[in-house]
Amino acid sequence: MYPLVKQVQTVSDFAKNCAGRLAGVDIPKFADNEASFEKERLAKTLAFLNSLKPEQIGGSEDCEISFKMGQRDVSMTGREYLLATSMPNFYFHLTTAYAILRHNGVEIGKRDFLGTA
Repeated sequence: MYPLVKQVQTVSDFAKNCAGRLAGVDIPKFADNEASFEKERLAKTLAFLNSLKPEQIGGSEDCEISFKMGQRDVSMTGREYLLATSMPNFYFHLTTAYAILRHNGVEIGKRDFLGTA
């Protein structure tokens, strides 16, 4: 299992990569050099996501999305990319980061996970 920092980096990457690919824009690259859980990484990710407009992503469900997955080239529709690749991986790593925090005594609950706290 990745440590907490890598889990957060991966959550950030799935969020920005998915949105950027669906919008057809350049995706910012982050150095993955955080030594600890850094809010700056999440702030940069949110800033990128907030820079996108709904109309940039709307209608992308049938567009072909192509990218590298490890050493192989992958192509799928925007819908497949969002629902079968990006969202499951985003939530897997988010849940794992949440579990690591809970395991280490951070007092967070379901409302924190859901973003309604």
